[in-house]
Amino acid sequence: MLIAFLNYQRAVLIDKASGLTDEQLHTAVAPSSLTLGALINHMALVEDDWFTSDFAGEPMPEPWASAPWGDDRDWEFTSAPDVPTEELFARYREAIARSDAILDDVDDLAALSQRLHPDGEAWSMRWILIHMIEETARHCGHADFIRESLDGSVGDFRPTES
Repeated sequence: MLIAFLNYQRAVLIDKASGLTDEQLHTAVAPSSLTLGALINHMALVEDDWFTSDFAGEPMPEPWASAPWGDDRDWEFTSAPDVPTEELFARYREAIARSDAILDDVDDLAALSQRLHPDGEAWSMRWILIHMIEETARHCGHADFIRESLDGSVGDFRPTES
């Protein structure tokens, strides 16, 4: 059930950002500078960070591994306008596929992350899934406002491929 809710929120975010021109995908809604393209890029990073890096303990894949985080803590947001639309969607889908492959190997939601948080404790997969549902849903809310201001589309879309 947790995975189904997470998959639904992932699909809603992709749907919210689909079918737009490059200009629309990278248009900020006043007074925010947030764009749908930046949200897609951010969520690709979040998927890889929580599942690949934190839970599985694997190194971050590109483009995250070589991103200039020391110069720009928000690089996934600020670099998004320079990434072609199809690459943004591919990046997010590939991160989801990596996350799903890790989830396929987890048979106990109490399984703990390889990386520890600053207090020395590990995260359980249950906690990570619940956090991912929350964060994905929260950003779907941002996507609602952005998409409505771009072309008037409102509500959850049927999950489709873009």
